Amino acid sequence: MVRYKQTAEVLKIMRNIEQVRNIGITAHVDHGKTTLSDSLLAAAGIISEKIAGEALALDYLDVEQRRGITVKSANISLYHEYKGKPYVINLIDTPGHVDFSAKTTRAMRVIDGAILVVDAVEGVMTQTEMYLRAALEEGVRPVLFINKVDRLIKELRLSPTEIQQRFIQIIKEVNQLISMYADKEFKTAWQLDPAKGLVAFGSARDRWGFTVPMAQQKGVKFSDIVAAYERGTEGVADLQKLMPVHEAVLDMVVKFIPNPRDAQKYRIKKIWRGNLDIEIAKGMIEANPDGPLVMLVNDIRIDPHAGLVATGRVFSGTLRAGEEVWLVNARMKQKILQVSLYMGPYRELADEIAAGNIAAILGVDKARAGETIVAVEYKDQMIPFERLRMISEPVVTVAVEPKDPRELTKLIDSLHKISIEDPSLVVKINEETGEYLLSGMGPLHIEIALTLLKENYGLEVLASPPIIVYRESIRSRSRVFEGKSPNKHNKLYISVEPLDEKTIQLISEGIVTEDMDSRERAKILREEAGWESDEARRIWAIDENINVFIDLTTGVQHLREVRDTIIQGFRLAMREGPLALEPVRGVKVILHDATIHEDPAHRGPAQLFPAVRNAIYAGMLTAKPTLLEPLQKLDIKVPMEYIGSVSSVITKKRGKLLQVIQQGLIARIVAEIPVAESFDLAEQLRGATAGKAIWGQEFSRWAPIPDSMLMDLIAKIRTRKGLKPEPPRPEDFIGF
Repeated sequence: MVRYKQTAEVLKIMRNIEQVRNIGITAHVDHGKTTLSDSLLAAAGIISEKIAGEALALDYLDVEQRRGITVKSANISLYHEYKGKPYVINLIDTPGHVDFSAKTTRAMRVIDGAILVVDAVEGVMTQTEMYLRAALEEGVRPVLFINKVDRLIKELRLSPTEIQQRFIQIIKEVNQLISMYADKEFKTAWQLDPAKGLVAFGSARDRWGFTVPMAQQKGVKFSDIVAAYERGTEGVADLQKLMPVHEAVLDMVVKFIPNPRDAQKYRIKKIWRGNLDIEIAKGMIEANPDGPLVMLVNDIRIDPHAGLVATGRVFSGTLRAGEEVWLVNARMKQKILQVSLYMGPYRELADEIAAGNIAAILGVDKARAGETIVAVEYKDQMIPFERLRMISEPVVTVAVEPKDPRELTKLIDSLHKISIEDPSLVVKINEETGEYLLSGMGPLHIEIALTLLKENYGLEVLASPPIIVYRESIRSRSRVFEGKSPNKHNKLYISVEPLDEKTIQLISEGIVTEDMDSRERAKILREEAGWESDEARRIWAIDENINVFIDLTTGVQHLREVRDTIIQGFRLAMREGPLALEPVRGVKVILHDATIHEDPAHRGPAQLFPAVRNAIYAGMLTAKPTLLEPLQKLDIKVPMEYIGSVSSVITKKRGKLLQVIQQGLIARIVAEIPVAESFDLAEQLRGATAGKAIWGQEFSRWAPIPDSMLMDLIAKIRTRKGLKPEPPRPEDFIGF
């Protein structure tokens, strides 16, 4: 088969880093990413040209083929010749739907360039902006493919001049986003100039495409393309031969996307905060195949025959089977049993894969997405890569149980496996009710997870209606409360107050992190958020839900010895707040003083955890506690006459209009609505606009529940969790 010949060629070229490109295809849902991938695969001889555009070859899961959406990111290594020279293009096709955005975000870490696909009719949409921003934040260079140009000709019947005006508008919008989100050094350098060939135009389904230089070279005018469509199938076939889409897109990639060595020179300092002067850093900056081995895992798959397969990018050194490596996050040694590269759903074995490439390995079954793998001898030099900032958060939960109670053990094992493959799915057990809870980014994310349980693991499950996950927070400062250990030998004096919005933003964007140098962190907080230097330097912990623990004590004996235990107690308290056992967000916890017993036997977790928790909970309950609900940002495009209808739908769902922009005969409406009100939104919008609304969504922010709804909502959540409807009082945690 051609594929095996291709694999041998690919492995050979991979050793020459100047001839390697790592790219992703990203776009708003249904703008044609996977169809474009098909056309590129057909050109590489991996699938038949007859089915390209319909095969959806990188949508290799049954559910993806049925639903016509991409659920997982898929990798493939393509062979392409440009000006007579062979290149390897490591391609990742990523999901467009917001519920699977975590897969796209993780893919951005291991690529150097992104083909941004935009529908010529729909233009720049919510996920277009969202994923372009994610790419630029990772130092990933974009190029643009304006797809579905055939729709402008066949459906809208625009003239060549009108079509070109449409192109100019789309390019202008994308360039504005690059100016807004790119690092200072790239705001101008990465602007997309169609005259230079940084933009391709075409139809992925009809498999033709061109850049301006390519059209000039071949003597093609846009009126020729319109004329080809007027001739029907024969005319389209001529376009495919004259201007194949793979040639336009892959030539653009080779010409403008940097090779891994050039990209790593500026990307390493952005995604890794270690000392850039040490050997391991120099190996990564130079993408040195003979340097210390460093691999970042961005994706985990569970192969029913081979077990856990870790996929990621080799930033330095060379991967070889049989070598022992160190897992930095898991803090353990494991042996690589097999090295391979992915070709869609298939893995092809390789003797070795060098720095700058994307590879798959077997043997590291303790690795998870985000793991940093290094040569064992460098384990003390290496710190993990920067944590990825996710676009969305798990905000929808269902309780699941097997239809057959005898399959409970199988359900637990299967839930564990799907949460390894997709870390944005969170699995928890409700200790009170014994329910197994599955949380995801949205209703579709949950629906697909349940489908995969059935199709991949043979499990029929019963699921509750979707439940929204809220956050607990506070709106004022508490006084200092004394938290006593059960044996009364340890006392912690703690107050709480709300974190300011600027600090929350700095933490959520990964600008301020727990593991960064305390002086650097203090400098950022002082300059950007107005913190006092002393308080900023004395941060002990920042948890995943953006809560901060600060030690303002002086001269407390034995405190340093129990520091880790106190931090652990803080993290546990933040997982489930006092109002309704929902996660806590945006709270600053301050330790003012403490009395710690001198005997370690009297100051263990069983003593200090309750002391920390009780003081924090009492503080929160006296600091105007509230629930925060997740809001979705909507970006809706409709004919002007439907503005009133759309506004009415949004208002009825407790939403608000943020912006209404007229774009010709189309109105672009930007709005926010609570996720809790969004389950039938698609149906409502279709009904209100006679099916003419084009829209996208993304996670926007957390906002306080209206006071008029707060107590009823708390009672409902507590009752669902098997608790008394009334929330506890401060005196339930601290004796007054």
